[in-house]
Amino acid sequence: MLPYTKNDEYLDSQARRESNARSYPRRIPIAINEAFGIYVKDVEGKTYIDCLAGAGTLALGHNHPVVIEAIKKLLEEKRPLHTLDITTPIKEEFVEELFGSLPADFSRNARIQFCGPSGSDAVEAALKLVKTATGRRSIMTYQGGYHGMTHGSLSLMGNLGPKKEVANLMPDVHFLPYPYRYRCPFGIGGEEGHRIGSAYIERLLDDPESGIVQPAGMIMEIVQGEGGVIPAPDEWMREIRRMTEEKSIPLIIDEVQTGLGRTGKMYAFEHAGITPDVLVLSKAIGGSLPLAVVVYREELDKWAPGAHAGTFRGNQMAMATGTATIKFIKENRLAEMAELNGERLVSQLQQIQKQTNSIKDIRGRGLMIGVEIVNTEKPADHLGTYPAYPELASRIQQECFKRGLILELGGRHGSVVRFLPPLIVTSQQIDTISDIFYEAIKEAEASAANDFSTEKAVQEVR
Repeated sequence: MLPYTKNDEYLDSQARRESNARSYPRRIPIAINEAFGIYVKDVEGKTYIDCLAGAGTLALGHNHPVVIEAIKKLLEEKRPLHTLDITTPIKEEFVEELFGSLPADFSRNARIQFCGPSGSDAVEAALKLVKTATGRRSIMTYQGGYHGMTHGSLSLMGNLGPKKEVANLMPDVHFLPYPYRYRCPFGIGGEEGHRIGSAYIERLLDDPESGIVQPAGMIMEIVQGEGGVIPAPDEWMREIRRMTEEKSIPLIIDEVQTGLGRTGKMYAFEHAGITPDVLVLSKAIGGSLPLAVVVYREELDKWAPGAHAGTFRGNQMAMATGTATIKFIKENRLAEMAELNGERLVSQLQQIQKQTNSIKDIRGRGLMIGVEIVNTEKPADHLGTYPAYPELASRIQQECFKRGLILELGGRHGSVVRFLPPLIVTSQQIDTISDIFYEAIKEAEASAANDFSTEKAVQEVR
């Protein structure tokens, strides 16, 4: 038994022995000792509301009874824990439940590939799949996108930070503009901005001198998560699906974070009424345990036996907890509850926006919501868009943490506060989250204003 009793003792030990690449402990400095539902408790006994939830992995929160029961049942029945890709009754039940949660016109003729345990590995598999099926090499992706940290998936990332020190990333990756209401890539904004965006992409695909050979595939998120919780307009999505179908470009939808009810539908692509060629899933589908799959149209199933493998693609416990989680979400209509509670949270955030100075955009879908923090002390551009304010966003995050609310940041310059509570969150808990956030942002803004006044006074003296 370790002699540690304080968060700092665990964090110091972690800093001594873990990689410098560790990230969350730098912003969320606790050692978690207990967890249940939407709450975690640290080693010092303080309880927090967890609105990070394993970056969306914990759809049912921590230690949900149906998840615990699935684990107990598997162990009591002496089922295998690891089977590579050898099938089992547990695996067959998972596939049946997963396919049953998908739109029938997609799952009816779909195939599934079990991958290594991370979403990144499933993205790598999707890239290999479409390249093999089409015989092409180019991949189209989007500015602001996030698809993982392995070598190929990192090549698809919009954020330059993790990429700039890594040489020789995957070639033939081409970035397209993603519709962003508050920071329109074309400097126009509104519906006209996304219409120009889709027209630009179609012209690019039709241009024999675009410099881009016919793509093997196009990969995208329906709601960009790490990129700042930016939802794609339904009309734009339908246009992208139309042109990729007409030009025989396999469309890969990355639903690692949005899948299983997060956005108010079982799958985010359902909002636009489209069907992907390839669907990448991880996080929530494992019921809090590591699991990742690619589901795709059978016409693409042209790769050879062993073309994609992975030792831990046979995680039976994750399949059991995944099956229990999918069933619970469907039976309890948690996607619909996510829609309602998301609307409740957005409404309350909009009221907070009116009483504070730094919130200029609130967006998202379901229980995937982002609040963009800006610096109104600096001039806005011609569209009324203010500069990002990452320092204040970080202060807001820390003030929330002091008050027992765990949130994460994302987006351009880390200036977007992200809300990803478990789907089981209640309306009363939403109200508590809003109250804490309001107190935190008021304190953070006041502190920032004091710092600005002090700095200005010092400059005047000089």
